[in-house]
Amino acid sequence: SSRPPWPEPGLPRGSGCGRLGRVVDGIEWLTVPDVAERLGVPVTKVHQLLRDGALAGLREGGVLRVPAGFVRGDTVVKGLAGVLTLLHDGGYDDEAAIRWLHTPDETLPGTPVQALQADRGREVKRRAQALAL
Repeated sequence: SSRPPWPEPGLPRGSGCGRLGRVVDGIEWLTVPDVAERLGVPVTKVHQLLRDGALAGLREGGVLRVPAGFVRGDTVVKGLAGVLTLLHDGGYDDEAAIRWLHTPDETLPGTPVQALQADRGREVKRRAQALAL
């Protein structure tokens, strides 16, 4: 399997602090307080989810943001934490993981994050495992 054409894995986690528009056009972003409000938890809990790798985000202009697609209703999308762990274990930083999760894949169809939202996480995890090899 070939590696994706974006930043090489192996960058330290959290190094993806560039411009959000560079990651993937069309992603809706939420601030940490917005995520906390949607989940019904304190902001500190969202920071803990980010530290634990259960969520991924990028900082722009000093503001940490999370893709809105990672939150469904009042929960984090089922299976996201496991997929992020696989990608991080494979050397992907948050920026590369967010990009991969939002890159269309005609064989899914849609993007990996859309597949997770539709409860098709098994196939997404399989693909993330293959990338980590």
